[in-house]
Amino acid sequence: MGISITPFGPADDRAIDVAVQIEAAASAVDLPDFPLFCPQRFIGSVRHPMPGDAPVHLLAHLDGAAAGLLTLELPQLDNTENVFVDLSVHPAVRRRGVGRALFDRAVELAREHRRKRLTAMTLDTVAAGAAFARTLGANSVLADVRRRLDLDQLDPAALARMLADAQDRATDYQLVFWRGHTPAEYRADVAYLEGRLVTDAPMGDLVWEPERYDVERVRATDVALDARGRRRYHTGVRHRASGRLVGWTMLDVAATIDWHALQQITIVDPEHRGHRLGLLVKLENLRYLRSHEPAVRVINTFNAAANDHMISINEQLGFRVADRWTNWQLTI
Repeated sequence: MGISITPFGPADDRAIDVAVQIEAAASAVDLPDFPLFCPQRFIGSVRHPMPGDAPVHLLAHLDGAAAGLLTLELPQLDNTENVFVDLSVHPAVRRRGVGRALFDRAVELAREHRRKRLTAMTLDTVAAGAAFARTLGANSVLADVRRRLDLDQLDPAALARMLADAQDRATDYQLVFWRGHTPAEYRADVAYLEGRLVTDAPMGDLVWEPERYDVERVRATDVALDARGRRRYHTGVRHRASGRLVGWTMLDVAATIDWHALQQITIVDPEHRGHRLGLLVKLENLRYLRSHEPAVRVINTFNAAANDHMISINEQLGFRVADRWTNWQLTI
């Protein structure tokens, strides 16, 4: 029967269930210590896409049996020449042409949508991923590093000293905390900070333009994250004189994995750097998370390998290298 590839959508419960099984099997083999895959997160992403994205989901079958999954993220508000590719093949049927068939379909769809570049990530310890990317002609454009924080190994005295020092340097600022949806009074500032991320963070040779955020996109993102079951914990710093939120960080916990949290964005407005605000919000948000999520034992975070400033903060907190990833980009 060979390989067949079919699209599926938010109403196709059977295809979604099959996709969940493929992702779970691949993650168990490739990322045994990193619970990146959460069924509700995947299901929510199919049924409630992020604002500004028009994803395409496809299943591959090999001789009639489900074998692979392809998701194409197609930005609509910015980066309209790019497409992000997430491709998984069930471990039981790898090296039988499923990945190549899915990739060829990804190229066809990208061209149909008038996209010029495909972007994807691979884990460096899974050598087949990098070899596959090179075979396709993709370029390594940005190195990422995952770091892991074991909360059982934290040094409370060291954290208290760092917090006191950061507080001494941040007397012109006030901490604010929230869970879940961003309060209306902070949405404009959060939109500004989100929009700065691509500008401020090292991007290597990755062709990716700054993303366009506004109040409505922040609100709609919260709705999409709710659908994924992500429990979010935020700490921000508000500049007392201007009233603006000028720094912000977020941790989130998956619906199905209560012992693990993922460190998401941490950013400070360039006009307010030099006051230890990044360290301050991360320390305070760690405390905030733990007060609501006592089961969390591990936090993972990703940084560009060249992001020396944020890496320094994370390593002060106790994050240690777990593995390395490569961002690939292919011009078609």
